[in-house]
Amino acid sequence: MNLQQRTEAFVQLGEIINAFLGNIAYENDINEELLSTYYEKINQTIEQAFYQNGWFTKENVLKSLSEIAAMLNKQDIEKWLEKYNSLLNDNHSPKNIGIIMAGNIPMVGFHDLLCALISGNKAIVRLSSQDKLLIPLLTDILCSIEPQFQNYIFYTNAPFKAIDAIIATGSNNSARYFEHYFSKHPHIIRKNRNSVAVLDGTESENDFYNLGSDIFTYFGLGCRNVSKLFVPQNYQFDEFFRAILDYNSVVNNKKYGNNYDYNKTIYLLNNEQLLDNGFVILKNDTSLKSPVGVLFYEYYSDKSLLENQLAEQKEQLQCVVAKESNHPAKVNFGETQMPKLWDYADGIDTMNFLLNLQ
Repeated sequence: MNLQQRTEAFVQLGEIINAFLGNIAYENDINEELLSTYYEKINQTIEQAFYQNGWFTKENVLKSLSEIAAMLNKQDIEKWLEKYNSLLNDNHSPKNIGIIMAGNIPMVGFHDLLCALISGNKAIVRLSSQDKLLIPLLTDILCSIEPQFQNYIFYTNAPFKAIDAIIATGSNNSARYFEHYFSKHPHIIRKNRNSVAVLDGTESENDFYNLGSDIFTYFGLGCRNVSKLFVPQNYQFDEFFRAILDYNSVVNNKKYGNNYDYNKTIYLLNNEQLLDNGFVILKNDTSLKSPVGVLFYEYYSDKSLLENQLAEQKEQLQCVVAKESNHPAKVNFGETQMPKLWDYADGIDTMNFLLNLQ
């Protein structure tokens, strides 16, 4: 396959996902026969995914599919790849890229898979036990669009053998194991990261509502989910609580509700000072990562000192939501779960890594 064939296959995959979601298709014609073939299978797989993992609600899987489809448009793909034109050589021999995927949110490993394949390499994928169905569904559709991909995508539970590089995502603990085990291979090892929001008191109701999306989408389980607020001294949360009321349905999810109740009970037993609106607990804490159902907050008195603090914590942060910030990971309210193709996890350019493998 040349780059054009690979690109067109992914663009068509995006169109088919968009057609399934009922969105307007992109410029190419939709393959109606292929969509018809997979329509029921997509629905069934979404149901099975929730049965296997109670965090993967239909709403969250559809959200993830929507974000993937938004990436896979021809204009964005061409803009993304333009940076690598001098390195995208269709004559190179495909390398075997091991990919260890996380399973905290639906299809979180798709971007790594896309990078491996669009760069002309083979992907040897180890799926998370929490997300075993959705990525294979997408690659089934991709292989139906372009059958040559069948020779480029492999799934395994066995130890990796004969790989040329590895991309692994996991916890801080698993990252230490990955770094030791794959020390002799070129690698990208991703650890825990968190996202924060900086409030300055000028936020509108709409800003707070959009921030609610950053907090509650995927039940807060993603590294792009806001898990902590930085607020000015003597900040009052009344307007924030009013603006996020529409997200109260998260507590109806059994797993989220159980976590919320458990953490609330533990904090109350320890006589912790809390703010609580019935579906999320706000707790004053210096940590960046909060438990499910909890949002940490911390006061600041000097914005420039806070900027310095966040700069020092760069390796721990995925996104910084703010109206104004010099942080390289700064995003607008409501946009943490809308990364572009060039918004690489942990700020590591995956395509550059893959295209410079010797």
